[in-house]
Amino acid sequence: MMPAKPVDLTALVKDVPDFPKKGIIFKDITPLLADPRALQNMVDQLAEPYLQAGIQYVAGIESRGFLIAAPLACRLKAGLVPIRKKGKLPRKTKSATYNLEYGQDSIEAHEDAFPPGARVLLVDDVLATGGTAQAACELIEKIGGIVAGVSFLIELGFLNGRSKLTGRAVKALIKY
Repeated sequence: MMPAKPVDLTALVKDVPDFPKKGIIFKDITPLLADPRALQNMVDQLAEPYLQAGIQYVAGIESRGFLIAAPLACRLKAGLVPIRKKGKLPRKTKSATYNLEYGQDSIEAHEDAFPPGARVLLVDDVLATGGTAQAACELIEKIGGIVAGVSFLIELGFLNGRSKLTGRAVKALIKY
């Protein structure tokens, strides 16, 4: 299948000042997701490096990561694994903890989300400080998977989140 004609994805990401709190500039991806050509282009660009990489599962981090992971999993002919906040999954889980500005939080996946040795592509909408992505990689490995890559729609480079993913294949389509 031929990739869709390139679309300026950056033009479809809208800045929302002071959300969710004063001083934060939120990157709203909903206009990009609402544009069929842009959505297809985003999926094609994220999939391209992994088309021949034997990806068996795409793991999406709650919640906007799910919106990217689902069509990407379909494009890669892979399964989809949700990585959720603690207490949101119905069966036995494994978890990983990461630090927040004030305290800690945990993410979980079902302990049988994929078989040992499975090649997993981790996906989220934004790479910020990297704590959640780092914990998600640890969680995938705790379940027995191999993190074949870590992909983001957006990377906020000034927050240096990539440094928490040293040694991993990290890709981002849009960098600020």
